[in-house]
Amino acid sequence: MSDVSDWWSTGIIDMAPGQIRLRGHPIEDLIGAVSFPQMIWLMTRGDMPSEPKAKLFEAALVAAVDHGPQAPSIAAARMAVTCGLSLNGAMSSAVNMLDDVHGGAGEQAVDLYHRIEASSAEMGAVLDAWRAEHGRFIPGFGHRFHKPVDPRAPRLLALVDEARTHGTVSGKFAAVARSIEATLAAEKGKPVPMNIDGATAVIFAELGFPASLARGLFCLSRGVGILSHAYEQQQQGGRNKGPTPPEYRWTYTGPNPIED
Repeated sequence: MSDVSDWWSTGIIDMAPGQIRLRGHPIEDLIGAVSFPQMIWLMTRGDMPSEPKAKLFEAALVAAVDHGPQAPSIAAARMAVTCGLSLNGAMSSAVNMLDDVHGGAGEQAVDLYHRIEASSAEMGAVLDAWRAEHGRFIPGFGHRFHKPVDPRAPRLLALVDEARTHGTVSGKFAAVARSIEATLAAEKGKPVPMNIDGATAVIFAELGFPASLARGLFCLSRGVGILSHAYEQQQQGGRNKGPTPPEYRWTYTGPNPIED
């Protein structure tokens, strides 16, 4: 390290008085010329996507913005506002809940798709190996609320199919995901349709995003819903709202000295 300028190194931004360059592009050339999805792509990957790729990427981001106040992260944002937090505090509280169980399925699905695409083993064997490593749930398939179909998934897959016909993507990860869907249906004896995480994972994989970025991209998308709900709660008011109305009580399972 020659001096303090070597403490951090980055290929993302170069800045001097009166000058800002992002991935080599002057900021004034980007403002008004590129879309926000294109900007996300440029910042995370270093190159500029084609218009068709940016459009498909945008569709994935749009599809995952919100899933209602029953989603733990959205509920956390609304509760945080009623406890006096600002919008940024509410957003950070919510985003910090987007981890392996709630919010991580997209990243896991991209990883699974790559494993299957690179493997010569039978689909069932790869899924069994995944379950042995990660548990019984196959990420990106089935939904406890949307039955029989998550309405977002077919639309996203249709856009992938359309992009494949124009040579924008290969379609190989869409084929992998559909093969998983068929295998799970055969195992269960009933449909186990792809959900939003599985469908957005197809798009991220088709566009070349690594699995590790998929969760961050989901956070960017869901952050729109988080902000919207936090702001709405600000307008509605309320103080110290918990997860249930105050007249409801939890189930107590500890000792009862009065009865004892």
